Amino acid sequence: MNDIKVNSAENTFPILETKGLNLHFSTRRGVIKAVEDFDIELRKNRTLVILGESGCGKSSLARAVLRLLPNNVARYDGEVHLDGECVTDLTDEQFRKQVRWTKMSLVPQAAMNSFNPVLKIADQIVEPLYVHNKVRSRKEAAERVLEVFNIVGIPKGFLARYPFEFSGGMKQRAAIAMALVAQPELILMDEPTSALDLITQANIMNALKKIKWELGMTYILITHDISTSSELADDIGVMYAARLVETGAADVFFDNPLHPYSEMLMNSVPRLHEKKQPISIPGTPPDLLDLPMGCRYAPRCPKKHAQCSEEPPTFQPEKGRCVKCWLYKD
Repeated sequence: MNDIKVNSAENTFPILETKGLNLHFSTRRGVIKAVEDFDIELRKNRTLVILGESGCGKSSLARAVLRLLPNNVARYDGEVHLDGECVTDLTDEQFRKQVRWTKMSLVPQAAMNSFNPVLKIADQIVEPLYVHNKVRSRKEAAERVLEVFNIVGIPKGFLARYPFEFSGGMKQRAAIAMALVAQPELILMDEPTSALDLITQANIMNALKKIKWELGMTYILITHDISTSSELADDIGVMYAARLVETGAADVFFDNPLHPYSEMLMNSVPRLHEKKQPISIPGTPPDLLDLPMGCRYAPRCPKKHAQCSEEPPTFQPEKGRCVKCWLYKD
């Protein structure tokens, strides 16, 4: 089992924990191992950023935590604990009623395209309140929608508008409003600023920071954008080929990544005040249908050696930091 854990500040309450979480999909070509032996521990009022290239299983991790599973699941097991309760033991119906949207919600990838074009956005945002019996009247529902509109920075005049009347950034704010409307403790965000221009990205991140501090919100932010994620991150988890390969606090990770893959990720980011040119990561990520034996990063790693043919265990070279790499054996 992968025993890397994201273990946030010790003086705060653990809100989410996964133990040995696995999610595989059946396809005509074979079984896609999207999430394997995934252990994370996230504490309240913290933001965990999951970094990794496209295709490494980041979005599947969000699906596994929220149990948003397609019909072609080949394997789904492990444990998900929320506020100390093992929600894995709940039936699908119990999970839908007791957990999804009310305790954990999702801002999905390409959220701008997730709204029904023929319904007013406010009517779509209010739906989780009716489904989960969070309101007793239309007036109360309208007040709650207006409240979340104000939180995310959407003007009151947009209450009666349709999705085509919203800009890309406003639709993204509306998606965040929908995730907030039922007052969950934890929000998972899958690439929340993708396909947005830089100024709009900055505005969205500022809104998320404001929500975090004013409402005490806990986030899991899934992204490949290191520069944007640094604005919000408290803890970092680096994902490669369905597995977590490094974890640690954001302030130490960005200054000193440990895993060779993490180093290459950081070297690929342009620096504003440095003349050093960004370096692309050589090679391509492995096919999740045909994963290499041993260390999964070894075929691309400039520091590989003979022992990399074996699966590395988890090492803890520093307090609060974990890494799956043979370089830290001693």
